[in-house]
Amino acid sequence: MSAGGAGAQAGMNIFFDVDNTIITWDVKLRPGVEEIFTRLREDGHTIYLWSGMGPRWEVVKRFDLHAHIADCFWKPLHNHHARMAELGVTVQPDYVIDDHVEIIHAFTGSLVPEPMLPLDRDRVMWRVYDEIQAHCARLEQGA
Repeated sequence: MSAGGAGAQAGMNIFFDVDNTIITWDVKLRPGVEEIFTRLREDGHTIYLWSGMGPRWEVVKRFDLHAHIADCFWKPLHNHHARMAELGVTVQPDYVIDDHVEIIHAFTGSLVPEPMLPLDRDRVMWRVYDEIQAHCARLEQGA
């Protein structure tokens, strides 16, 4: 990893889950997703989507996220690390964002609740960005 803007550690592979993480149950984009994706890319990170339902390119297309997403993969739902190659995940996640705690336990990352209603009050993606920044700072300090 190389140093990025504003003193942040850069170069992480960041994996976002899709359902109830970046989109709602009724397929609305969670507030802050585009802004946070932009900031993460500006900080030098690479963003991936993964889902237990398979590569979710339809979400990338629907919300015009192509500029932000490097690739989409199947998410392993059990034996997480052992199943990566089997599911075609060719990149090792450095940080994950998911609504299922077992994914966070298997990898390093941020656990998110399902999107808050009314949706315009949901600020979870901004917390996630802060947590990623804090994780990068710990990595820089060797913690």
